[in-house]
Amino acid sequence: MTDTTKLIQEHRSIRKFKDKSIDNEILQNLFLSAQSASSSHNVQAYSIILVKDQEKKDSISKLAGEQEWIKKCPVFLMFCADLYKMKTACEMNNAPYALDGIENLIVGIVDTALVAQTFLISAESYGLGGVFIGGIRNDTAKVSEILQLPEYVIPVAGMALGYPDENPWKKPRQPLDIVVHEDTYKIDKIVPGLTEYDRITSEYYFKRTDGDKDKGWTQLMTEYLADERRLHLKQFIIEKGIKII
Repeated sequence: MTDTTKLIQEHRSIRKFKDKSIDNEILQNLFLSAQSASSSHNVQAYSIILVKDQEKKDSISKLAGEQEWIKKCPVFLMFCADLYKMKTACEMNNAPYALDGIENLIVGIVDTALVAQTFLISAESYGLGGVFIGGIRNDTAKVSEILQLPEYVIPVAGMALGYPDENPWKKPRQPLDIVVHEDTYKIDKIVPGLTEYDRITSEYYFKRTDGDKDKGWTQLMTEYLADERRLHLKQFIIEKGIKII
């Protein structure tokens, strides 16, 4: 195991932070590291909003479901899929642009996810910790308004960042047998693998909660997938200028 793989495999989501600011020089280096993430066709279809203003953090926390760590973290970041720069590049060259198809939206979202994960790994190498915030998509229109995001810019995920003031348990991941398939997808491995994963996760939650919770992964997913969520997102994306044809 290398230092890098050890760092990655020790990842935990951090929601409680010390009252300690992050040096601006460190942040700038993290942004530079994040920019080294892979990017499809080098379009770099992402932007990062660094949010330090407490009023904005408070507002975003409320929209995201009253997640207190957004309010209390030293730095909050918003990772956005940014097709506005792609549109602008075409306009600067007096050329038409095709940004209504699903492909460029996927490119933007994938680019954004790669940058966000690279940023977090880089931050952890400095002893920082963080947690991704999907709750920012509860009301993307208001989040967009707070951060003054222009057309063609879609908020994908937030991140609360700071120096950890907790040491949470590491969640077990799925067995590699049902994650990594050689040559073809091995359907026959899925049920046995998930059954074993249910046993592992049930035991994990039972120990972590002193017996208050013992549901396995498949039961948790059954509850999570019972209803469609955030159905407003399609209309929001369309209103941002991406027609999704």
